Order: sequence, then C-alpha cells, then structure tokens
Amino acid sequence: MAKITIMGTGGFGVALAVMCHRFGHEVTLWGKFPEEIQQIRSWGEHKKLLPGVAVHSGIHLTSDLEEGKEADVVILAVPSFAIRETARDAHGILGEKTVVASVAKGLESGTLKRLSQVIEEEIPDHPIVILSGPSHAEEIARGVPTTIVAASKCRESAEYIQDTLSNKTLRIYVSDDVIGVELGGALKNIIAVCAGICDGLQLGDNAKAALMTRGIAEIARLGTAMGADVETFSGLAGIGDLIVTCTSMHSRNHRTGILIGQGLTPDEAIERVGMTVEGCIATKSAYELAREKHVSMPIVEQLYDVLYHHKDIKQAISDLMGRPKRHENEKIWLQGENEPAS
Repeated sequence: MAKITIMGTGGFGVALAVMCHRFGHEVTLWGKFPEEIQQIRSWGEHKKLLPGVAVHSGIHLTSDLEEGKEADVVILAVPSFAIRETARDAHGILGEKTVVASVAKGLESGTLKRLSQVIEEEIPDHPIVILSGPSHAEEIARGVPTTIVAASKCRESAEYIQDTLSNKTLRIYVSDDVIGVELGGALKNIIAVCAGICDGLQLGDNAKAALMTRGIAEIARLGTAMGADVETFSGLAGIGDLIVTCTSMHSRNHRTGILIGQGLTPDEAIERVGMTVEGCIATKSAYELAREKHVSMPIVEQLYDVLYHHKDIKQAISDLMGRPKRHENEKIWLQGENEPAS
C-alpha cells in the first residue's frame, strides 16, 4: 500500500481520500483553510460538497503541508485557477521518487496553458500524471464502478499510478496523449454548460444530442491543431467525459447551464451553484485559443458571446442553426475550406 497526500478539500479531493483509504492506503488530506479541515474532522464528512459520505478518522486531515511530505504519490485536486500556487506549494514536500498526479480540469486563464504545463513549470524535476475521464466525485466516494485515464509523458509514472490507484471500483487505462486527455477534460465543461442551457430551455433530446456530437467535433478540431491524437477524443477522456458531464445533475457545469436557460444571468447562475464552474472559465480560454490557432469553434464562440457579451440565448441558437451549409466529414469540409474560390 502507498503513502498518498491529496492536496485540496473540494469534492474530488475528499472523494479520492475516502476511496484510497477504503482500499488500504495511508492517506493525508491537506486543505488550505484550517476552519474547513476542522469542520470535516468534527462532522466526519464534508457537509457542503459530499453530504452523507463518511470521512474516516483514519484519514489524516491537516492544513500543515509538512505533514504530507515524502509521500509516494501527491495528487493535486484543486480548481484550475489554484493549480499553479498549489503546485508551487507541493514542490517543497516531494521526495525524490514521489509521483505527482493532477485531477484538475481546465486551462490557465491568461497564459492559455494546459495545466500539466503549469505544473511542470513549478515542479520541473518530477514527471506529471494527468487523471481524467467520466468521474463524478459523488460516485467515486460511494464506490460506484468508475473508469478513467492516466496520461503522462513518462509511461512508467502513468503505469505506477495505474497500479497504485486501481481497485475493485476504479479501473485506470494508460495514455501517452497528455494533450488530448487534458483538452478533452477542459473543453467538455464548455459543452456541458451548453447542454444545460438546452435543458433549461426544454429544447428536447434532438438538440442536446446534436450539441454533444458537434461539440466533440469542435473539441477534436482544436485538440488536433494543438498536437493531440484524434483517437483520444473517442475515448474516456473525450466522449466518455462529455457524456457524463452533459447528462448528470452531479455536474455543476450542466446545472449552471440549466439556470442560464431558465433565465438567470451567467453571474447569477454561478452564484446559485456556489462552486467553481470550470466551463465558464474555460470558454474564454478556448475562444482565445481557437482564434490563435485559426480553428472554427462555433459553439464555443456563441457561448462566449452569451457569457461575456450578454448575447441573447435564443439569438445564439438561431445563429448556430443558420450557419453556412457544410459537409459533416471533417477532411472533406477542410479540403473545401482550403480550395481557392473559382
């Protein structure tokens, strides 16, 4: 069994701590805020994020990062906006052979960097493993069968995480495509907000299915332009994560979209959800990346206008439906786009 330090007391961090302890690992759960740590300790659960999920007394809870040093595995389980600071803090507690993993999904605002790139800048002397795929914290904590991907430039590190964290309820596949796995995890949140808007407007199954299908096409289009393997987007970190995030009420991105579709402003919806909504943050980054890479992402563009320029939702849908006709096949469409006008 391994010594595991989990940094972050959000829903996913707590769920991972509960799961790892359940299967015999020595677990330290670190949180930045002492009062939150004390509440979890006193209540024996995280009442706000994972009510009813027992946090066993055998899990060491602390706000002193020194108590998590020299672990076999350090897992970063914080929102995208906190990943740089958390990685910087983690660097000081790593042993020579510690494997660093991250479950954060998103892009760094401003720099537009993938989160593994951010972590590598703060922890340059350790390989980074990205964990992604369809994995709601609520279900991991309950021991529901879940399957995810461990991606790394260092296959040995990815396989170590696979061997260490896999158990009767968690199956882990290994991938060498870090770019694709990360972008799948970051960009699906954008489509999930749109799927929620569809549900909030009661547009029905046809519209939502079309949105998800064309959404994964946009994700793959940007991903391959950035060096990802297109096959990744047909796997767990692509369509798998997209399906679960677009269809479940566990998804804060989906819930935010529902509220926007029902008439709340984006700011009101985010406040009502009460947690970080990565899809709204990632929309701006994806919009900027698409422009930088000259990639067509019409769904992202329309959501960007809704979130950041107060565009009317129904007008955004009308504009999407009224776009110029095209071939569904990407290669044929791109070939046509690049042909000179006759």
